[in-house]
Amino acid sequence: MSPKGRPEGESVPKRLSAKGSPVSAPACGTVAAPRTAASYKSSYKPIWCPGCGDFSVLSSVTKALAQLDLPPERVAVVSGIGCSSRIPAYTACYGFHGVHGRSLAAATGLKVARPDLTVLVTGGDGDGYSIGGNHFLHACRRNVDLTYVVMDNHVYGMTKGQPSPTTEPDWDSKLAPGGTGLRVFHPLVVALASGANFVARGFAGDPNGTARIIAEAIRHPGFSFVEVLSPCVTFRPEQRQWKGAVRPAPVDPTDDAATAARRVMSDDGFNIGILYAGDRPAYRGYPQPARATPADLEAEFEL
Repeated sequence: MSPKGRPEGESVPKRLSAKGSPVSAPACGTVAAPRTAASYKSSYKPIWCPGCGDFSVLSSVTKALAQLDLPPERVAVVSGIGCSSRIPAYTACYGFHGVHGRSLAAATGLKVARPDLTVLVTGGDGDGYSIGGNHFLHACRRNVDLTYVVMDNHVYGMTKGQPSPTTEPDWDSKLAPGGTGLRVFHPLVVALASGANFVARGFAGDPNGTARIIAEAIRHPGFSFVEVLSPCVTFRPEQRQWKGAVRPAPVDPTDDAATAARRVMSDDGFNIGILYAGDRPAYRGYPQPARATPADLEAEFEL
C-alpha cells in the first residue's frame, strides 16, 4: 500500500481540489513543484494560547505530509474535542471535527469506507484516554490502517485545568487541591497490549524530529500511535522544563511488543523516538462489491 492510501500499483486518480473541482495538470514536459508544509496549511490562524506546544505539532503534521508528498485532497484529518482537536481546521486537507472522545470511531468508519484515503487522527490526553479510552483500546485491537497523534499535556487545557488521565497523582491545583492521588494512565503500554502496530513518542519542542516520526507512522501499515509531549504553559507552566528532560530513546525500535512494553514501563516518560514497529497484518475487511441492489432487498419484503 502507498502511505495509508491506495494499493500499490493502482493508477493515480485525477487530482481534485479540497472542494472536489479538478486541478489542472502540469504542462507536458514540466515537473510539478514539490509540496511544502505550507501546501497543507489552511488560511485559518490557530487560536491556541501563546507558547502552546500544539503550534509545533501542527507544524510537524504539515511537514510530515510534505515529506510524503501526499495530495491534500487525498488526506483526511479527524479529531474530537479539545485544544488539539482544532487541528483539522488549520489544514488544507479534508477535515472532520467530531464529538468528544469519538474521533477514532469516526476515523475508523471513514478509513473502512474509503481505504484510498490517508486518515490522520489528532487529539489530546483527555479526549483520547478518558471519554475516548474505550475507542482507543479497540482501535489498537482492530489495527485499521490509520495514524493517531495524541498531544499529551497532562491536563484538560480547554476546560481550564482539570487533571487528566495522565496527570501526576500529586499535582496540586485549585481544582484538585493536594492532587488526585490516582495512578497515571500509561498510553504507550496500553497501546502495545491492545495491539497497535506502531508506537512512538515525540516532543513538541522538536518539530522536525516529530515530523519524521509522524511520517514513519503514516508509512507503517496498520494502526500507528504517536504520543507527543505538548506542554500547556498556561495551566502547567512547569512543563517548560520538559525541554531539558527529553532525550533520544537509548535503544533501537523493536518488533517485539513485550520487549517494547518492558522498556516503556521502566522509562520516565521522556524517551523520544520510535519504540515499536510491528508486523501484524492490517485490517483488510474493506467493502466488497454489492451482491444485491436496493430493489432486490425491497422485493424480499413485498407482500
